[in-house]
Amino acid sequence: MSCPARLLEILTAQGAVPDGWADTVGAVRREWFLPDTIEAGGATIRRSESPEAWLAAVYDDQHIITQINDGRETPEGAYRLPTSSSSLPSIMLEMLDLLAVREGQRVLELGAATGYHAAWLAHRLGSEQVTSIDIDPVLAERAAGNLEAAGFRPRVFCGPGDHGCPDRAPYDRVVATYTVPEVPYAWVEQAPTGRIVTPWGGSFFPYSFAVLDVGDGEAHGRFTGYPAFMRTRRNRPHRGHLTDFLHHRKEGTASRTDLSPLTFDGDPDALFFIGLDLPDAWYLRADADDGSGEATFWILADDRRSWAAAGHVPGASTYAVTQYGPRALWDEAERSYRRWEKRGRPARDRAGLSVTRDGERVWLDTPGDVVR
Repeated sequence: MSCPARLLEILTAQGAVPDGWADTVGAVRREWFLPDTIEAGGATIRRSESPEAWLAAVYDDQHIITQINDGRETPEGAYRLPTSSSSLPSIMLEMLDLLAVREGQRVLELGAATGYHAAWLAHRLGSEQVTSIDIDPVLAERAAGNLEAAGFRPRVFCGPGDHGCPDRAPYDRVVATYTVPEVPYAWVEQAPTGRIVTPWGGSFFPYSFAVLDVGDGEAHGRFTGYPAFMRTRRNRPHRGHLTDFLHHRKEGTASRTDLSPLTFDGDPDALFFIGLDLPDAWYLRADADDGSGEATFWILADDRRSWAAAGHVPGASTYAVTQYGPRALWDEAERSYRRWEKRGRPARDRAGLSVTRDGERVWLDTPGDVVR
């Protein structure tokens, strides 16, 4: 059985269906919002060739990639960056639960993608209450077509989500389906007494929901969850193979550290606070495939000018570090980690976010204790 009832059964068994959303999950057919060819679970599945496998993937709790490299041709061997998808249904429901949407409210969705998420909102609230926007004209047109074919008619626009949609404001709720490094103030202005929910973070740790309540021209809230969404396309940093970021490898500066690089990788609270200091660099752990337990922890600058590598060897007391470029990225990350330790190793849920007309600040415990 591959249908909405099966998806609802899976999500209910996980305890993932918030109050008020079961009817919507069971009524809206996800298949109406997906193309013939999808990528799910690391496999490419074509409905025309494997209809049962296609439907089984669609009605499972998994994300489905629907676009690579903004829809451009991707030669064989080229880096494949997923740029649009149908999100994991359980994560969609987690986000909608945080949004705390109620009947009669007006919602602005940033990132229409396939239109499936907007269809859930339209089913729950009524199409006239939902506005959706996507920066990609192909996706915006496709989402609108999918929604209409499924019997929903929310307003779908093409444009940069950073600007919101002032022509349809004000809204009671604003929800983004992509990760932003900063919350645009336009969202605050357009939901003057509402709530904003968005995946948030820079390159180093983009795995948080920011949940903000708005009032008096400001938004304040906390971080929660561990969502993995695609980045906003506005000022999106380059991504590629590791070799695209490594250069001048013989010119790197060698040093040693007593901090195991795996300390970073295993602690999401540490990674969150390091990410506040390194929003424009990302990390990659590469494990040796010889069973030795050795690993290399790479830190790579978004601008591709700097890189660092720290090697982990089981049982060692110090670890080799190599760095290249105008930034000493390992040193930056280690200093940030030590600051986190001096603060008492705070958990991420003690951090908060405030957005005002003057910009964004991250604080610890109270808005007066600013950490970024």
